[in-house]
Amino acid sequence: METRNSTILPGVTDTIGGPAPAWLLRLNSQLDAADQRATAVAHGLTPQQLNWTRSPAEWSVGQCLEHLAIANEVYLRAMSGSLEGRRAGLVEEIAPGWFGRLFIRTFIEPSPKMRRWQAPKKIRPGTQVPPTVLDRFHATNRAIRELMQRARYYDVNRIRFKNPFIGIIRFTVGTGLEVLWRHERRHLLQAERIRAALDATVRAP
Repeated sequence: METRNSTILPGVTDTIGGPAPAWLLRLNSQLDAADQRATAVAHGLTPQQLNWTRSPAEWSVGQCLEHLAIANEVYLRAMSGSLEGRRAGLVEEIAPGWFGRLFIRTFIEPSPKMRRWQAPKKIRPGTQVPPTVLDRFHATNRAIRELMQRARYYDVNRIRFKNPFIGIIRFTVGTGLEVLWRHERRHLLQAERIRAALDATVRAP
C-alpha cells in the first residue's frame, strides 16, 4: 500500500490502491459538483461585485465562499488526527447516528422552512473578501478529498473526533464528512441566490 504526504493538510497522507467504498465515490461526486457551482457563481465578478450585498444583514457571494473555506479548514484540523493509531476497518456507506442526523437536518440541510442561524465567530467571513477566495475554497475541497482517501480504509462510522465548535460533542468521521459537503450545498445555494439578485440589478434599466 503506497502513501504520500499531503501538501495541503500537514500530517495527512493519501492511501492509494484498492476499491473505493460507495461513500467515497458519492462524496467525491458531491465535492466535484460543489467546485463547479462555486466556479460558476463567482465567474466574471469584479472584486466589487464579489462583495456586493442586498442589505447590510446579508452576505455577499464572496462571504459565502469564505465562510465555507474557513469552516472546511476548521473541521479538517479537528478531523485530521482522528485516524492516527486506529485499526483498519472498511465500511461501504456512512451511517450517522441519531444526533448526527438531527444536527444535519436542523442546522445544515437547506429547507424552505430553514431558520437562519448565526455562524460561530471563528468561521464568520470578513467584511471584504479578496478575489483569491475561490482558490481557497477549491484548496479546502482538495484537502477534504485527501482526508477521504486516507479514511477509506477505516470504519468512519466508529472513529470519532471532537466537534471544533462544541467540545462536549464528538461526531464520527463519517458524520463530519457528511456535514462538510452538505454545508457547502447550503451556502452555495445562498450564493447562487445572491448572484441572481446581483445579475438582476445589472440588467435593470
